Amino acid sequence: MKQQEDKFAQLVREHKSTIYTVCYMFSHDENEVNDLFQETLINMWKGIDSFREESKISTWIYRVALNTCLLQERKKKREVKKVPLTMDVNFFEDNDTNSAQVRMLHQRIGKLGLVDRALVMMWLEGMSYDEIGAVMGLTPKNVGVKLFRIKEQMKKM
Repeated sequence: MKQQEDKFAQLVREHKSTIYTVCYMFSHDENEVNDLFQETLINMWKGIDSFREESKISTWIYRVALNTCLLQERKKKREVKKVPLTMDVNFFEDNDTNSAQVRMLHQRIGKLGLVDRALVMMWLEGMSYDEIGAVMGLTPKNVGVKLFRIKEQMKKM
């Protein structure tokens, strides 16, 4: 059991930025991002034994994170609004020019639909069309067409 825990911890260390990026694309609230991250780790732990190694582990992790976030997004639509607690420290606040551009890009991406958001996020992470297609269940050509249309849509925003 200890060996399995160590393997999982190593996997999380290697891919935590990927998991966090997926979670961050689905929320503007840092507490919710942390909840999505934690829920993704739980789902990874539950499903690691069923990973059949038919794809790269990073593809499987993207798929688990993406499915977790999509499921939570659907649940959120059915929930009663929650009032978040405030903290004195804001790790998301930067005042330089690059941060402002990143925030603007994040806002535009946030206006996209869930599937489009996921496609853009994976493209921004540098995934190939083949990898994105494997995660999303699309052909690479379909990924390219969808990304082209999303880019055109974002230019109009």
